[in-house]
Amino acid sequence: MTYQYRVTLTGIKGFYRVYLIDGESTLYSFHKQMRADMEFPQDQLILFKGLDSSGNVVARFGLFDLGAGAVDQISISQTIKNGITSFVYFYDVTNKKSVNITLEGESAEPAPSPFISDSKGPDPIEFENGYVAFEDLPAEQRHLPPDDDDKPRKGGLASLLNMSLDDLDDLKDEDENLDDEDQDDDEEDEDPDDEDGKLIYDGSEELPV
Repeated sequence: MTYQYRVTLTGIKGFYRVYLIDGESTLYSFHKQMRADMEFPQDQLILFKGLDSSGNVVARFGLFDLGAGAVDQISISQTIKNGITSFVYFYDVTNKKSVNITLEGESAEPAPSPFISDSKGPDPIEFENGYVAFEDLPAEQRHLPPDDDDKPRKGGLASLLNMSLDDLDDLKDEDENLDDEDQDDDEEDEDPDDEDGKLIYDGSEELPV
């Protein structure tokens, strides 16, 4: 039987990982896969704190037998049989760093080894370093940039098709104003002494510089 578990961080909406895992897989194999997928430290003690549906602690499973068995001795099916519906998984016991693991139900998809079927957000270490997901921002700070598709843009057939007649008239007026400015610049560059532009030189004169 394959089971689906959701990994979350307390108080953070911008992160989750959904795992599919075979019931015969051990907590140790689950631990190893999560450690690899989410880059948890490899040199720290770990602990699965099993909770029932009411949130009561049912058992604790570590690398060593803490009374309910070690993680390499306990299968997923055994934990479900014992009424465990969720875990607090400490990937760093010393520093009390953990994620929440919640049983969501069964799955028809085979899972020879635990794997991620769905995910959201970066790894937990990024949240420790100050990353804040959009969903976790206060409502007053959730400002989306304006959608460019809602604004008329100059250039390109697609943008012209999106313009109203008034927009096209405004664009035409702007282009005419630019042409007038270019013409004025050209006139300023002409010889000020040649007002009519009709001076003729036969080669004997010194050309103005």
